[in-house]
Amino acid sequence: MEYYSFLLGLLAFFLLGRLFASADIVEFDENYEITWGYDHVLLFNQGREVQLSMDISSGAGFGSKLRYGSGFFHMRIKLPPKDSAGLTSQGDKHDELDFEFLGNREGKPITLQTNVFADGVGNREQRILLWFDPAANFHTYQILWNQHQIVFYVDDVPIRVFKNNKNIGVGYPSQAMQVEASLWDGDSWATDGGKTKTNWSMAPFKAHFQGFDIGGCPIIQNTNVQECYSPKYWWNSEKYWKLDSKQQIELENVRNKYMSYDYCSDRPRYPVPPPECLLQ
Repeated sequence: MEYYSFLLGLLAFFLLGRLFASADIVEFDENYEITWGYDHVLLFNQGREVQLSMDISSGAGFGSKLRYGSGFFHMRIKLPPKDSAGLTSQGDKHDELDFEFLGNREGKPITLQTNVFADGVGNREQRILLWFDPAANFHTYQILWNQHQIVFYVDDVPIRVFKNNKNIGVGYPSQAMQVEASLWDGDSWATDGGKTKTNWSMAPFKAHFQGFDIGGCPIIQNTNVQECYSPKYWWNSEKYWKLDSKQQIELENVRNKYMSYDYCSDRPRYPVPPPECLLQ
């Protein structure tokens, strides 16, 4: 499948969060706008579902109209059912929190990669093999982002935690960011390190998105990003400073059963583990 990226960044972040009851009644145009590939985007169900498509001529993308300083957001996504190895999505290199679906041949498990960038420094990849077919139905991809931790979720199950360890010199995303999603050709690297190329005979590749409410703290005009750390936003309350016991068990289950790569364990790449890895 293709490699989509939900990017948390100074110019681009894809915060995904809790599915509220109102999520599917919010129209796309309320919070988002098409950013490129206009003729490769279709809206369905009165603007409550968006399709991005990609062929050999172009991909497509959309982004939020506002920037955010913290939040707990969601997006429901259904991947293309066809062989779409090598496709990818892009974003800027400032602060980012990424969900990336790494392409594969039809019938093979889909790898979900997450990454964390702070001040342009990333290389913190973790990969899991999804325990379901992301092309068969919509699934919810979520990210909690506050000043204590970043948590990646799939269908409310935590799959990764990145703690704020600025006190030991580890960068932590803290810049105002936008929501951005895009689909483009990344067969130079996205699948098997670029060895598996996009099969254009299967194009167009189509991904569907739902859930366009945004529950983050908006940065409007001269709003100070520090205001987004206020406890008036429920995701900043002490309850969300760490996982509860049930979530911790769920996280360990995912890591034990489905994790295929963790940068913290890559000794050829990092002979000396990054400092945050020593605290896990």
